[in-house]
Order: sequence, then structure tokens, then C-alpha cells
Amino acid sequence: MMAKNKEPRPPSYTISVVGLSGTEKDKGNCGVGKSCLCNRFVRSKADEYYPEHTSVLSTIDFGGRVVNNDHFLYWGDITLNGEDGVECKIHVIEQTEFIDDQTFLPHRSTNLQPYIKRAAASKLQSAEKLMYICTDQLGLEQDFEQKQMPEGKLNVDGFLLCIDVSQGCNRKFDDQLKFVNNLFVQLSKSKKPVIIAATKCDECVDHYLREVQAFASNKKNLLVVETSARFDVNIETCFTALVQMLDKTRGKPKIIPYLDAYKTQRQLVVTATDKFEKLVQTVRDYHATWKTVSNKLKNHPDYEEYINLEGTRKARNTFSKHIEQLKQEHIRKRREEYINTLPRVFNTLLPNLEEIEHLNWSEALKLMEKRVDFQLCFVVLEKTPWDETDHIDKINDRRIPFDLLSTLEAEKVYQNHVQHLISEKRRIEMKEKFKKTLEKIQFISPGQPWEEVMCFVMEDEAFKYITEADSKEVYSRHQREIVEKAKEEFQEMLFEHSELFYDLDLNATPSSDKMSEIHTVLSEEPRYKALQKLAPDRESLLLKHIGFVYHPTKETCLSGQNCMDIKVEQLLASSLLQLDHGRLRLYHDSTNIDKVNLFILGKDGLAQELANEIRTQSTDDEYALDGKIYELDLRPFDAKSPYLGQLWTSAFKPHGCFCVFNSIESLNFIGELIGKIRTEASQIRKDKYMANLPFTLILAHQRDSISKNLPILRHQGQQLANKLQCPFVDVPAGTYPRKFNETQIKQALRGVLESVKHNLDVVSPVPTNKDVSEADLRIVMCAMCGDPFSVDLILSPFLDSHSCSAAQAGQNNSLMLDKIIGEKRRRIQITILSYHSSIGVRKDELVHGYILVYSAKRKASMGMLRAFLSEVQDTIPVQLVAVTDSQADFFENEAIKELMTEGEHIATEITAKFTALYSLSQYHRQTEVFTLFFSDVLEKKNMIENSYLSDNTRESTHQSEDVFLPSPRDCFPYNNYPDSDDDTEAPPPYSPIGDDVQLLPTPSDRSRYRLDLEGNEYPIHSTPNCHDHERNHKVPPPIKPKPVVPKTNVKKLDPNLLKTIEAGIGKNPRKQTSRVPLAHPEDMDPSDNYAEPIDTIFKQKGCSDEIYVVPDDSQNRIKIRNSFVNNTQGDEENGFSDRTSKSHGERRPSKYKYKSKTLFSKAKSYYRRTHSDASDDEAFTTSKTKRKGRHRGSEEDPLLSPVETWKGGIDNPAITSDQELDDKKMKKKIHKVKEDKKQKKKTKNFNPPTRRNWESNYFGMPLQDLVTAEKPIPLFVEKCVEFIEDTGLCTEGLYRVSGNKTDQDNIQKQFDQDHNISLLSMEVTVNAVAGALKAFFADLPDPLIPYSLHPELLEAAKIPDKTERLHALKEVVKKFHPVNYDVFRYIITHLNRVSQQNKINLMTADNLSICFWPTLMRPDFEKREFLSTTKIHQSVVETFIQQCQFFFYNGEIVEITNTVAPPPPSNPGQLVDPMVPLQLPPPLQPQLIQPQLQTDPLGII
Repeated sequence: MMAKNKEPRPPSYTISVVGLSGTEKDKGNCGVGKSCLCNRFVRSKADEYYPEHTSVLSTIDFGGRVVNNDHFLYWGDITLNGEDGVECKIHVIEQTEFIDDQTFLPHRSTNLQPYIKRAAASKLQSAEKLMYICTDQLGLEQDFEQKQMPEGKLNVDGFLLCIDVSQGCNRKFDDQLKFVNNLFVQLSKSKKPVIIAATKCDECVDHYLREVQAFASNKKNLLVVETSARFDVNIETCFTALVQMLDKTRGKPKIIPYLDAYKTQRQLVVTATDKFEKLVQTVRDYHATWKTVSNKLKNHPDYEEYINLEGTRKARNTFSKHIEQLKQEHIRKRREEYINTLPRVFNTLLPNLEEIEHLNWSEALKLMEKRVDFQLCFVVLEKTPWDETDHIDKINDRRIPFDLLSTLEAEKVYQNHVQHLISEKRRIEMKEKFKKTLEKIQFISPGQPWEEVMCFVMEDEAFKYITEADSKEVYSRHQREIVEKAKEEFQEMLFEHSELFYDLDLNATPSSDKMSEIHTVLSEEPRYKALQKLAPDRESLLLKHIGFVYHPTKETCLSGQNCMDIKVEQLLASSLLQLDHGRLRLYHDSTNIDKVNLFILGKDGLAQELANEIRTQSTDDEYALDGKIYELDLRPFDAKSPYLGQLWTSAFKPHGCFCVFNSIESLNFIGELIGKIRTEASQIRKDKYMANLPFTLILAHQRDSISKNLPILRHQGQQLANKLQCPFVDVPAGTYPRKFNETQIKQALRGVLESVKHNLDVVSPVPTNKDVSEADLRIVMCAMCGDPFSVDLILSPFLDSHSCSAAQAGQNNSLMLDKIIGEKRRRIQITILSYHSSIGVRKDELVHGYILVYSAKRKASMGMLRAFLSEVQDTIPVQLVAVTDSQADFFENEAIKELMTEGEHIATEITAKFTALYSLSQYHRQTEVFTLFFSDVLEKKNMIENSYLSDNTRESTHQSEDVFLPSPRDCFPYNNYPDSDDDTEAPPPYSPIGDDVQLLPTPSDRSRYRLDLEGNEYPIHSTPNCHDHERNHKVPPPIKPKPVVPKTNVKKLDPNLLKTIEAGIGKNPRKQTSRVPLAHPEDMDPSDNYAEPIDTIFKQKGCSDEIYVVPDDSQNRIKIRNSFVNNTQGDEENGFSDRTSKSHGERRPSKYKYKSKTLFSKAKSYYRRTHSDASDDEAFTTSKTKRKGRHRGSEEDPLLSPVETWKGGIDNPAITSDQELDDKKMKKKIHKVKEDKKQKKKTKNFNPPTRRNWESNYFGMPLQDLVTAEKPIPLFVEKCVEFIEDTGLCTEGLYRVSGNKTDQDNIQKQFDQDHNISLLSMEVTVNAVAGALKAFFADLPDPLIPYSLHPELLEAAKIPDKTERLHALKEVVKKFHPVNYDVFRYIITHLNRVSQQNKINLMTADNLSICFWPTLMRPDFEKREFLSTTKIHQSVVETFIQQCQFFFYNGEIVEITNTVAPPPPSNPGQLVDPMVPLQLPPPLQPQLIQPQLQTDPLGII
């Protein structure tokens, strides 16, 4: 039963392979292929197939377990799957005859029968016989697989008779056939099936095969299978056919002809080979090894199949061939790379055609070897050729192997290089020739297409030679040059016509009429017409220029890095730093002075005499002065002494120099010597203070002719002292027996000690914050950006002075001078600005004098000077400075002569100083160039300051007539209006000068000082400056001046001035009351809710204490006590010896354009081109006699601003003197301006230049990169806001007053290094943190309020209904990017909290919006549409701040109550003091401006 359950075993057959065997004599020197047939069948893999099997064995091998003393081999068994799926196991036996390798006779075995009978045996037996694998197995059986013959015995089931059909080896085929015939007879007797296997058919002899087939056909059922063990053809077919004969159920065997079977087998091999080669080709590194690759591929079916069919050896050979191909390909590519690099190398090493044109290849090689760059281009290898060295593997070494140059390819490249240089030289010559041809064609205009020009150059030789691409390239280059030149000339032309542009306030918006006027004037210029074909570019340049004129900053200066402000700051930063370092060393050397080193200079023994006199008065070289003992070290030097090299050494550093004289000759000698000392020291520049050594001139007493020569010597000595800026010690009164008096010596020593002490004060290393108001004079030097001279030239008169020092910290464009003017030492602040930065200063700052510099080589420089000077008040002294190379330019260059003459002519007309600076002259670089000018300024100082305050008074008095609605950006940097909507300071980076520039005292500083009658400043309590309404461009409330009682005893005025005043009174009698500022303090009505202080300058004597009352919305009053000194002498010094002189003292200053016919005619010429034909002379004459007294005559001139003649200014009679006509024009123009402001414009992205000068990975990054979902607010913003709200929420002027720029930069730099830094630990001011916060938003790549939403915000802001407008704005805010929305809500909430403290910090929502809207919205002021919508942008941000709860926290709409201006005063005798802050109305909304100017001149509805 169990046997039935067992699975049936597959049938097992034993097949015996027989054939010709025996000695070499019997079978020849090779067998018939029995072993190969068995090997291929049992182990078909190519690696397991052994083509050589020997039958000659040693006795030992014959007796081994594999042969086992038998003449047959057991090849093992193999399981076959038949076509019908039935398996069978086949044991293979090979009957052979082993030959003894000693006797070459068959080995003796147990079976002594001959081979024929032994081979036909059907039963085989051999105990423990092992399976045979290969010949190498014999004797080493343990190294191979050991498999025993089953049970040591087998029964043969069939025979496979092998017949070799190849050309035999020393064997006759007939003998083999005879042997096979005998063998077949014996096999037939066994009754077992037999199949003939024709072996070695791959070397088949055809007639042999035919004889075998004939032999088989004579036998019954004898099949012939044609085989080839080498190619594995029909091997398996032999055995399967025999099995089919044994098992009748398997069907009749199918015999495949050899050729068909061979084709099938070869197809398998070819397919496998292709697949394997593809696998191998995936290897791209020729350094790969077979071992590595075979390990990676061993499991791949394609790899295994090929290995089975062809074997590992062939696979390795295939791989090796592939690797060699890769290597050769690599070498080929490297060679191509080297060859392709050679032209570039030749261009580097052999660029000059003249040098190599006649050299052969070998000479060129030697020349290259001598080049400095040879080692960079070539490598000389120790072994050659290069492709057989490891250099081919140095991928990173791009140098060319030098032995490569020995090839013909390299020589050919060199020849091509020479030919290329020749052709390139010719090509360049032709291109340049064609370029010159184009330059000769006059009708080629900028922007003209090539097609219009090409027809005119078709016959040109150069055009025919060069290619079309070259001709277009040359023409494009020519076009770029003429376009660039035309644009530069156009820009220069715009500057030359500066009067046409600089006639409005900063931040004003040019109207369409103004633009038409500009185009009308410019259209006459050839430089304007030159850009006719580039009209868009021309318009862009014009708009850019206008944008810069009205919104000037050094960042947007059209001269770029040649901006005067930038160059001045750079020069001062380096020069003053060197000065400070030198003085610091001097300070350390000079502290605690107990020893004084003196250098005594004289002639004819005077120096030694003075030294002897000092020693006579000393005790052991110790001199007693003012209660202190000084050790003196005296070094007298006479005329013949080699003093210059010994003046300042490490051992002797003089504190001063006594220069003694007693005659004209000795005085001249001293003057020349001091000049040489300073000049040599300045040229050598070893020690700058050698040239700045303090000198003291001492006049020696003369016993003879004292009365005759002493006055002359005294006068000339004083003159030289003034020139040298040093003290002069005169001979005291009385008669003395000796040449020098003790009083003289003490006076001279005191002077030296004072100079040393002064230097110590200047260079004191202890930080001091001196107020700028300490300066006695404030001078502004203006220069044109881009002028062809160095900044060092115009600053050298100051920087080369020993009295030059740095100004207050933060004033990067200022320096201080200490000069002796008159009898006292004066501190002079020199602020050097570009003209565009000076315009904002001209009106709003107290300036004692202007130094106006222009280049005599540039008309635009003179044009800018004229435009600037025209608007300067004629009370301010002016120094004109022309700059050129040398005096010879005046005589050799007509253009320079014309400009210098014009400058001198203007100076003569306005009674100004004029001088010239020559870059090739040293003398004109000395400070003495401006000494006379400084003296003139000092003389007029009191008048200038009184005029400044007087003008402020008038502006404050007549504010009601200024109805121009300017841009909110131009705001004054101080405000003291508790509830005013006025702003105070323009936010960065749109300040006309820049954040880091502070020209003069800020109004907050100046507000703490008032001028007494002598022009001295003394502190008062917070009183704002009267310029606030101009800088803020807000409309003040209507304030009517109170009538005053006319005064008599008016001094007689200048006839011309009197004529002017009379003409003005005659034409405008209604306005003359405003010319008289007199008031009685007792007329002031205290019941008026009106700020009416008494005039601060023209007070009655004896009226020393008055109360100034400043109202606010809470009815609280701020009392300001102003004390005056009742000093008649002080009045006289200011020109007011009596109350009756107030008329003269109150003479309103004019502008220089009305004093200079040149300036006025130039300005008038622009107006005449577009408006009238009046002559320049008539206009000039009339303008001086017909000025309206009620307007401030020096602020706005309708002559230069015809579009806005209604604006407060002088009504020029050249236009009209009819008051009614003026009023009509005013209404019309205002309405037109307001209409223009309603127009909607499209904006573009505008990124202002970054204020940072260092690389940052935080500031300037996109907002999205600085926040996370957990922290939606940038960390820096959080830190700044928390710091401000914790420490400075109530700081006055928060976000308006600029903090120190250095502190702002340090805050950001420290945060860049450590995000966890504490701002409290940095000890910085609140204003610095606020400035750093604003700078963070200004540096963002895109504004916080996206550009894409600006049009929607503008449209929403124009909705008349308040509720609807707010809801529309809220919907727009919801469209913000989530990141922008979170940060915007955070910052607006913070600003709302700031505005809630406006009673203390004076920062209302309006003020904050004016400071913040440009930073949040990033406008592009170069676009005209932005210029007309600035107010709307500001009002939108103001609304966000006011309605913060509604927009972001679903709160209710906050009702904003507008403060109504107080009624006009009822007391006709009271005037309004300009220093009292006024309560201003709320900001104008564009949609509320209605044409009701007749009833409401302020435009406030």
C-alpha cells in the first residue's frame, strides 16, 4: 500500500558512449570526440566544458577512484525534460581504453577483453567509482566534486556510437569505419538500441559524412545525428533520440540536420552576446576591473546566459576590449580638447602678429617657452608620449602636454592662428574704417534704423569686406555711442536750463502747464531735437530729471557715485579721521604740560637775543607764569641755520614758534620762512601738524627811529598775523631800555599755551556732544555733482588748515574751522553739499553765508549756480568760486573765459565775493582765500539772523494766503503741535539730503534757543520753529494780522528802496499794513483763544518779561517766558538805535535774482518764450519797483512758476499787477491743480537703493523667509517694537526725529550676528531703534503694502461716503498676502498705540502716516502718477492707523473730530509771533477739494 502512495520515480537510463579507442597507432594522435560529447551533454555550461581529455595516464591515475582500474568513465547523470514534459534521468558511461604513459600500451584491468567486446558489455560494475569531470581531476579528486557511480554498477540501456567525420589526425577514415563496423556487430548482439553520432561536424569532410550515412542506411533502424561538441550542436539531440528509442511512448525521434541546428545555436549565441555587450557598455570608467564588474553582473540573466553559452573567458575578453575602447575614447577626447584649446593658448602666449608673423613652428615653440604664462598653459612630462602616462587621468589638470605640440595637428593649429591674426587684423581695420565712415555721415541720428542707413554705405570698401553681422555690430556700437552722447548732452542741457526746473518747492508736483512750458523751451534746443527718434527715452530722461529735481536724494542723484554729497562724505570721513588720529597723538604727547618747547625764529641775531632775554627772566630755565612754573626749552634759529630738518624731531617737538622782527626786511624774512615751512611740510606730509605749528609774531623795541618806523611795522606785522592766523604781540606803550619787554614775553607765552589748550580741547579723546549752535558762523558750500574737478581741491583750503576739525557726530558733510576773525577766534561750521541737497536748506535753515562753487569748464555748473543763487535772500553774503586748471585757461579758452566773466559779473551785480581756484596752483588752496568772505559774514551776522526771524514772522502772519497743496513728504523735522495733524520729518530714504546728514541744528535743538538783540542764543522752553507749515506743506488756519498804529520818525531810506516801497504801496494800498510789525503788548486781549505773542525782535525797552500762550484742544496753556536784556548798545549793534528805526530794520529782504540783471533776465527769458514778449530790461526794472508787500518776497516767484502765480510770493508786474486778474488766475489754477491730482495713474515696482553697506542674510531678504507659522512676525520687528513700547512710547517726535545712523547700522549688524541680542544692553536711543525699524521695511525687496493693491486702495480712498470707504478699504486689506497681512496688522497696531500718546510725543496718526507711508508703499517718484497721488497714499495709511480696531479687530468705526482753527483776533493792534505753534486743520482729502476758493481760501470744507 505504501508503495502505491509513493510518487513514481522518473525513468533512469544508462547510455554508453563508444567509438574508436586504443593506442595512437589505432586511433591516431587524437580521439574521435567521445569525451567532448559526454562533457558537453552532462555539463553543458561553457566554463565546465573541457576540450582536451587525455587517455594516456599514469599507473597511479589509472588506479585512482575516478578511473578505478577500469577502461570506462562514469560522467555522472543528468535529468532531461522531454517535449511531452516527462522527465528522465540519464547516466552517461564512456567506454575508452587508457594507455600507460610509460609503456604506451593499454593498462591492465580486471576485464582483459579487447575494446570491441568490452565496449558492447551491457553490465558494468566498479565499486566506489567516482564521477569523472576533467583530466585535472585525476590525482586531485578531493578538489573536485566527488560523486560515486550509483551502487557501483550500472546496466547499459543503449549505445551512442561516435564516428569522427573530420579530417583525422594520422588516421584513415576507412580504418575507422572498419573498426566501427566490427564494433557495431558486437553492439547488435546486446539487443540494445544504437544511434550513430557523427562528431566534429564543424570540421566535417563531406564524403566522410556521406559514407557514414550510407553505412547507417545499410543497417536496420540506425539513425545518424550530426553533432559538434565545440559549438554545442545536436549534443542533446543524440541522447534524447536514443531515449525515445528506449521509451516507445515518447514518439519517433526528430533528427535536425547539422546546418539548421548550427544556425539555431549560433542565433542563441549572437543574441546572448548582444545583450551581454550592452551590459558591458554600461561601464563608462575605463579604470573598472573585471572582478568588480562581474560581481555586480553575476545575477543578471543576460550575463548568466552569455556565461553559460560562451564562458567567462570570452566574457572577460569582451569586457577588456570595451575597457580599451573607453580608454582610447578618453585619450581621443583629451587630444581633441587639447587641440581645441590651443587657439586660445596661442592667443594668450602669442597674441601679437608682428612678433610671430615670420616665425616658423620651432621658433614659435621656443618663444612660447619663454613666456611667463607658459607653465600655466603647458606641462612638460618626464615620460612621453603623454597618452601612455598617468597624465591622461589628471582630469583637473587642464594644461596641455608639451609633447603634443610635436604633432602635425598642433603645427596646423599654429598656422591657422597666424592666418587668423592676419585676417582679424584686416577685419578690425575694416571695421574701424567703416566706423569712421559712419562718423562722417552727418545725417545719422540717434535711434535711426540700420535699414535707413545701409543704402548709403553699400559701395563703401570696408562695408563690402566685413560681414553683415559685423556691419550691424559696428552700427549698433555707433548708435550706442551717439545715443549715449546725445543722452548725456540732453542731461547736460537740462542742467544748463536749471532755472526752468528749480522754481518750485521740493516735493511739488509739476502741472501740465509747467510740463508744456518745459517742452516749449527745450524744443528749441538742438540737443532736444537730437533725440526726436527716441522720444520715449527723451521723455523718460526728462521725467527722471524732474523727479530728481523735486525729490532729490544722494541715492537717486543722476551723477551716481559722482554725487558731490557722496564724494564729500568719503573725503571728510578719511581726511578728518586722519586729522583726529594725528591730533589724538598730539593730545597724548601734550597732556599735563609742564615743559614748553619753543622755536624762536629771527634775523640778524634777534632770535638769540630773545632767547637770552627769556633766560634772563627765568631761573634755571624755569619760567613763572600766572602762578605756575614751566620748564622752557628754547631753540633759536637764525637765517643761516638749517632749521627745516630739525624743526620737529622725536626728541624735540615744539609747542610754538616765536617770530621776532624789528624791520621790514626781518618781517619779510619771517613771512617767507613761515611759508616755506608750511609748504614743505604740506608737500612732505610727514606730520601734518608741522605745517600747523602755532606762530606768534613779536615786534622788537627800537631805540632809534621808533616814532618813524613803529606804526608801519605795527601795521604790517598785524597784517601778516591776520594772514597767518596767528597772534601779534605789539610793543607796549612807554619807553624801555631793552628790545624785549617782560609783558611781551608773557603775552606770547600765554598765546602759545592757549593754542595748546585749544588744540587739546579740539582733540580731547573724551566724547563730547557739543551743540552745533556753538558755531559762530554757519557757512554752506555748494558744488555741482559731476563737475570736472576733485572734491579735494575745493576742500583743501579747509582740510589743510591746522584749525580744521570734525563737526558734530552724525554730520558727515560738515567740518569746523577755528579762525581768528577780527580780534577774536571764531568757530565756523562749513557744510559742503551738492546744489540739489542745498535747495532744501536754502529756505528752511539759518545760514550765514554761501560759498557757491562752479566749474568754469561746464555751462551746466553755472546754470545750477544761477538757479540756486536766484532764490537766495540778498541779505546773505555769497562767495562765488570758479574752478579751472590754471590762469592760462582764461586766455586760451573762450568758453572758460565766458563762464568766468559771467561769474565775476554776477558777483559784481550782487556785491558778492568772487575768486578762482586753480587745480595747478598751491596758493589758492590756502584758507586765506575765504578770510575776507568770513569777515563779511561776521559783520552781517546780526542782520542775517534778524532777517531770518523777521521772515519767519511774516510767513507766520501771512500763512492764510498760501493755499498750495504740496506733497506731504517735505516736512520739517520738528513739531510741537499737541493735536495737530502736521507731520514733522520726511521718512528715509526720501530725505533730500539723507538720513545720515544733519546740516544745521535740528529745529528741536534750535527751538531751545532764541536770539537776543546781540545775536546770541539762549535757551527757552519748547517753542517750535515757524517753518513747520512750509516743510509740512499743510495749510495753516487763516490768521489775519491785527492793524497797528502807524509810527512816525521813520529813518530816511535808500532812494531806490523808498521808490520801490512807494510803488508797492501805491499799487497795493490794502496790503501795506502787513509791512508794519509794530505792536503794543498792552493791546493783547487775553480772552482771545488765539496765540498772539509780541514780536520777539522789536520790543519796547523796559518790556522784559512777556508770557507766550500756546493753546491746545484741552484748553491747557503752555507758558513760555522770554527774557530780553534792556541794552541800548545791543540795539545799536543790530541797527536799531531807536524804536523809530524799526521801519528800516524791518526792510524785507529780496532775492538775488532781483539784484542781478543777469539772473533776472535769464529767468525772465524762459517765461517770455512761453508767455510774453517783454524785454529783459523792462522786466528787471519793473520787478524791482512793483513787489507786493504782503507776500514774502523771497519764497516763491511767479515769474519762474507761471503755473502757480496764485501761490504766496512776489507778484511780478511783468506778468500782471491787476489784483482781480490775479484772483481769477489763482482760482483757475488751483482748480486745475486739484483736477490733475484726481487722475489715476498706473504704478510700477520701485525699489529704492539699500542704505546698508554690508552683506546681510537677514535684512533685505523677502518677508516670507523671515517668518514661520509659529512666529508670523519677524523677530527684529518684534524686538524693536517691544523696545520702543517699553522704553520710549512717549518720546517726543518718535519716528520723526532721525536717530544716529551709526547706531542704526550697529543695531542691524549686531542682530545679524546674534538674533538673541538685547537692545536694552546696547544702550541705544529710542530714535535709533525706530530708525532701524523703518530701515528694515525700507530694505524689503517688495513693499509691505503690495504694488498690485495700490490702485484698489486709491479707488477705495476716493469713495465720498466714509462708512462705505472704510469697508472698501477693509476688503482690499483682506487681499494682502497672509504674511504681509500679519506684519501689517502688527505694525499698524503699534503705530496706533504711538498715536494714542500724541499729547506727549506729538505724533498724531497724520504725522505717523507721513513718516511711514513711503516706507510701507515704496512709491516711485520718477512716475508722474505717483507725484499726483502722494497725498491720497498718505491719507490711506493715516486711516489705517486711526481705524486700526475696525480694520483688524472687528471694532467699531472711530469718529475722528477735526480741530477747528480759532477765530481771527479782535484786537487790531496785536500781531502774531511766528514762534507760537498754531492749531492746524486736518489734512485735505482729495475728494473734498471743491472750487470754493472764493469763500474758503484754504480749501477746507
